[in-house]
Amino acid sequence: MGRFAQSWASKWFFFFLSGAIAVYVLRGLEVITFFPGFVIWGLVLLAILAGLLAALENLR
Repeated sequence: MGRFAQSWASKWFFFFLSGAIAVYVLRGLEVITFFPGFVIWGLVLLAILAGLLAALENLR
């Protein structure tokens, strides 16, 4: 594995991204309909932020 996959920020990126995808799919299947839309957007924004931090960390 490369350096990117080993950094702490990339682990958080994949964690938030997989969480956002899981919530989006389960909400679409009407399994968890009680989550409002801003929860999904929050997870997506956290994934983007963690991805940016991972990319910045990879530059060092």
